[in-house]
Amino acid sequence: MDISGVDVAHTGDVLIGGAFRPATGEGYTVVAPSTGKPVAEVRHPSVADAIAAVDAADSVREAWARTPLAERIAATARWFELVDARSAELDVVWAVEAGMPVRHGRALHRFGTTAAWRSALVGAEAVLRERREGSDLGEVLLRREPVGVVVAILPYNGPVVTIASKVVPALLAGCPVVIKAAPESHLTMALIADCAMRAGFPAGVVDIVCGPVDVGKALTRDPRVAMVSLTGGHLAAQDVLAATHGRYARTQLELGGKSPALILDDAPLDRTLRALVPGATNGAGQVCALLSRILVSERRHDEVIEQLAAGWQRLSIGDPLEPKTHLGPLINEAALQRTEDFVAKATADGAQLVTGGNRPAHLDAGWFHEPTLFTGAAEDSDLVLREVFGPVTVVQVYRDLDDAVRLANATAFGLSGAVFTADTAVGIEVASRIRSGAVAVNSFGPAMSAPFGGVGASGWGRESGPEGILGFTELKQILIGA
Repeated sequence: MDISGVDVAHTGDVLIGGAFRPATGEGYTVVAPSTGKPVAEVRHPSVADAIAAVDAADSVREAWARTPLAERIAATARWFELVDARSAELDVVWAVEAGMPVRHGRALHRFGTTAAWRSALVGAEAVLRERREGSDLGEVLLRREPVGVVVAILPYNGPVVTIASKVVPALLAGCPVVIKAAPESHLTMALIADCAMRAGFPAGVVDIVCGPVDVGKALTRDPRVAMVSLTGGHLAAQDVLAATHGRYARTQLELGGKSPALILDDAPLDRTLRALVPGATNGAGQVCALLSRILVSERRHDEVIEQLAAGWQRLSIGDPLEPKTHLGPLINEAALQRTEDFVAKATADGAQLVTGGNRPAHLDAGWFHEPTLFTGAAEDSDLVLREVFGPVTVVQVYRDLDDAVRLANATAFGLSGAVFTADTAVGIEVASRIRSGAVAVNSFGPAMSAPFGGVGASGWGRESGPEGILGFTELKQILIGA
């Protein structure tokens, strides 16, 4: 199948047990968010396909756990090399089916996928090395053993980078993985599955299905699944918890955010905006770690608003395949409607619209929305407290530094954040006071080569880095009597 010049095979197949087989679920029309028009007819997996994927993973569970780490590293490295070689094709296909601009895809591959994948490959040996300690009862041998079959549930807004941050660590830890991706990632995952097949994993180690909610539910409820790692929303997380608590299966949840960006009074605005504009608008707002709340002092409010508005208005919105495009469309019509509802409610509640707020006048097709900036919203408003997952940012005003920290922490979420200042030491001190899993100083993140994850309503567990691998292991103590 040709997708904007990229040959995409296996669009009607699933990867199970080391081979492609025809999916047995319903047909599915892939619609381009930038045009609202169909681009491909594919086929979903069925619940039976999902169960077959767990069958395959479970059948190789013990063998993969016993496979020498060097061989696990080698197979995972081959997969990365194949993915890296097709990164430009992946950017194009992702732009077509998910509306993410190719420039966003390139940046995410370089700073996200590559960073997470390579750090895992480099660090696995040291992380998983066994240790010996003394005790009054004799020598103690400490070993890391894989938890078992893992189900990894991926989002549409970053399927490839999420493989690097959650699937790769699980494989290196010795766990076979069933990957359940979003329907909106069907074409992208067909390319990824082809790379996995060519990497030469033992049959069943990597199984890929890309389908609707019932497929995910079948996977999470399977008693053979020892751990579920989800990147998604609260409803999906609640369902995972309901499905796994009875058998005490492990869960790792990377959920949403309402992340603050604190602009301190000494922050140089030109440097600040270079990081803050993309950090607050990337992916048309469909990024969980988005800096969606900007906190400024009363003294600098007007100056900052003027500069922010200019930055927002310079953003190019349009065809995601165009290299100069900053913002593409939202994923579907429902996402556009949700964004418009937030804008309408914020206006009705008294917030001041600074720029944006509408569908772009020059685009008469697709699910586009202008990058939008508000100020003057009440602290208890939906715009301040709830995740929009669209290109809408709110500016909040603080009186002093303590008030800024209070506002930053006045949220149920805690995934990311940023502090902008001319004094790095002060920035680090302020960052330490923000209740969040990751905070950047004069930048935006998180860094995908290091452990990241949320607190509170943003979930639990850590992905990437040493902790990302250790999260898929159990620590065993072997006491050797004197």
